[in-house]
Amino acid sequence: MTLLSLNGASIDGGLYHWFIVQAQNAPHWFDDLVSFYASYGLGLFALMMLWCWWQARKARSAGSMALALAVPVAVVLAYVANDIVKSIFDEPRPCQVITSPATIQPCPGIGDWAFPSNHSAIAAAAAAAILMLDRRLGAIAVLAALVMGFSRIWVGAHYPHDVLVGFVVGAVVAVPLMLAAKRFGPPLVVRLESGFLRPLLTA
Repeated sequence: MTLLSLNGASIDGGLYHWFIVQAQNAPHWFDDLVSFYASYGLGLFALMMLWCWWQARKARSAGSMALALAVPVAVVLAYVANDIVKSIFDEPRPCQVITSPATIQPCPGIGDWAFPSNHSAIAAAAAAAILMLDRRLGAIAVLAALVMGFSRIWVGAHYPHDVLVGFVVGAVVAVPLMLAAKRFGPPLVVRLESGFLRPLLTA
């Protein structure tokens, strides 16, 4: 149920406008690259999650496997939490409010609310969770999440504050879940390894 109709343009509409002007003036190849990542870049995080699972399976570590299995759970829960916030604050997409210049991606329709950014929440949750499992890969995931947030503004889908709050929601959901998985997950993994899931949990 909607509690507040959010006027995003009054928060950072000027900064959003600066971004879309830069996008209009940027080389086409750069806009195409950013647009592709804005649409499909979440697949990179899926690949990272698969890599984490594969490495944990090879390591034969119940602790590592518990964390690896918790990463996608954190992502799903972050998406759900972010969608709940989105249902409370009805904020029109910035490209529906600030119509000039045109954005490099088609503007989503009315009713497809902007605040907070689902893409940013998912990317932040994945990055925070992976960072707690593997610092080196996590650093790459954090960079990828930042680029995702930038790309969503660049293509005109979100105000900067949509992205920042999405980042916060993703991290706030992921970090406690990963801490809980680190503490309580290994015994569960050990029990599952004695069943039919063993080939998925250990090499």
